[in-house]
Amino acid sequence: MKYAYIARQRGVWPTRSMCRMLEVSTSGFYEWLGRGPSDRSLEDARLTRRIRESFELSDRTYGSPRVWHDLRADGERCGMNRVARLMQRAKLQARRKRRRLPIDGAARIEHYIAPNHLQRRFEADSPNRKWVADFTYVWTAEGWLFVAAGMDLYSRRIVGWSMSDTVQARMVNDALLMALWRRGEPTDLM
Repeated sequence: MKYAYIARQRGVWPTRSMCRMLEVSTSGFYEWLGRGPSDRSLEDARLTRRIRESFELSDRTYGSPRVWHDLRADGERCGMNRVARLMQRAKLQARRKRRRLPIDGAARIEHYIAPNHLQRRFEADSPNRKWVADFTYVWTAEGWLFVAAGMDLYSRRIVGWSMSDTVQARMVNDALLMALWRRGEPTDLM
């Protein structure tokens, strides 16, 4: 009957050979064609409207288990798998939980600003004269990953880097040591 449904959607009227190929009788096809929607499909449409209401009231954050609990609290009789199937068919997907930024519990001197030796002059006339460094964090499937990197302003290449799953001063030192190992020990480096 799957093929008969496709024929009905496309407005194709079957011939005897087509019905034989689809393995349905012509009279069965015409009976099915004139039949209205089943009670189950009407009930699914009504339940989908209720699911959509609950989903929208939750600000699109509820998944099928919570929507199912809402419907049960309102006296609706349905199964959790049915709610999940109808939500999937209606393309209702809960928004993902927002990730919290990583917590840095390190003690710091308040309002300490390091001296700005570059004075925003980010160009260099030769390699190994000016390096800049920074660290950041990136969300991965296993949690937050902290990354420290150093860049040579002349070539704009990363000359040293380090990664860790926790914020550590050692991570920045490791990035600097890698840069020194890769570039030698430059003189007149800022």
